[in-house]
Amino acid sequence: MTISRDLSVTVDPSVAWDRRARLTAGVLGLGAFLTQFDVTALVVVMPEIGRDLAVGLPGLAWVIDAYSLAFTAALLAAGALADRYGRRRSLLVGNAVFITASLACALASTAPALWAARAGQGIGSALLITGALASIAAAFPDASLRARAYALIGILSGVAMALGPTLGGLLAAWLGWRAIFLANVLPCAFIALAVPRLAGEGRAASRTPIDWPGLVLLTCALGFAIEGCLQARDPVRCLVSLAAGLALALAFAWRQRGRPHPLIHPVLVSDRTVQAIVVLLIAVSAGYWAVLVYLPAFLLAAFGLDAQAAGVALLAATLPMLVLPPVGGRRVQSLGWRRAFGSALVLIVVGNGVLAGASLAGPPAGTPALVGALAGMVAVGAGAALAHPQLSGAIVALARSETAGMASAVTMVARQGGFALGVAALGVLASTESNGAGYAPVFGFAAVTGLVGLAACRLLPDDATRQR
Repeated sequence: MTISRDLSVTVDPSVAWDRRARLTAGVLGLGAFLTQFDVTALVVVMPEIGRDLAVGLPGLAWVIDAYSLAFTAALLAAGALADRYGRRRSLLVGNAVFITASLACALASTAPALWAARAGQGIGSALLITGALASIAAAFPDASLRARAYALIGILSGVAMALGPTLGGLLAAWLGWRAIFLANVLPCAFIALAVPRLAGEGRAASRTPIDWPGLVLLTCALGFAIEGCLQARDPVRCLVSLAAGLALALAFAWRQRGRPHPLIHPVLVSDRTVQAIVVLLIAVSAGYWAVLVYLPAFLLAAFGLDAQAAGVALLAATLPMLVLPPVGGRRVQSLGWRRAFGSALVLIVVGNGVLAGASLAGPPAGTPALVGALAGMVAVGAGAALAHPQLSGAIVALARSETAGMASAVTMVARQGGFALGVAALGVLASTESNGAGYAPVFGFAAVTGLVGLAACRLLPDDATRQR
């Protein structure tokens, strides 16, 4: 194959894992790193954003949820758009949207401006990650090299999840919270320059139609559900929002039944095993990822840690996500779906219970309470690390064979929807008290969601080799 003049070697990446192959995989994986980094790095500066923009916890929840909601909606359409208009083009357009929205985030002077910019980031992220993953297949025709490329992308995503809070805390301590968004500029510029030289264009032979009205219905249903959770202290607004969300969800379900190419096949929704995995996805998202958003504020209130120290402390909860996923895969094979996921959910429940106990230990909260909080964070992180990466494989393996491809879309909606709803619910439960006791309801609710997930494990088969 012919490559650009600025590269010193001319080899086919399908036959060697050489410098060009590693560079190609690394550049494409950089998009995955950014999409994860801009969620995890932000959690340590939420209190600072609240002070600077004069916004309370419900408003801060939308800083996270605006990104998550837009990401979910755009991701459902991004694959079809990439197939239709080109995978590399989708990547580059997403990259351009992401860098523009990142700059808008850094310049935002009001909460609504930041919400809108975060939604732009979510749309850009969806196009960026979809284009990057789709481009891997074209860049690495050889299956073994393609697997290595995907593995590298997985490592970069894991690093972003594990080290994002620590890096975000360092950036905020040195330069302020806006630096987290400005840090995206150089990586995005590198992607824009490198991708045209390293990745070819590709399109699908057939075009999958996009159900735009269905996409709008699903997005609005989730948005109203989030707003309903955030307005829990105002019963009228809460009930109106939840009722609107339910009505839109029912309209979405009705529309899907009559379409030849539904966004989510009704057969999946009626499958009890798939239902169980969806509950597990929501439980892990609410019991770990949403808790991660409020841990820095808890550490600040209970122990007086600043953003930098909180970022370091969060390694207790995030490092397991980097090192334990391979162990989770082996546990599924040895224990089966039910016991592997069940034991992981037990860790999430126990960890959140320990965090709730640590939050009630003060004031003043001393070293034993801090040690207890760190132990709880380790347990929650370990449980999520053992379950989270395996759930996508479980739904594909256990769903009916004719819906296996669409099952991956269900995992995406459940993950992001559970995260967004969890952030909203925990934001209402979190107290504005100056000590950590106000966060006991947050961890208590997270433990309850873990118990719900644990109950759902009973619907899973014991045998990990069972497939349909």
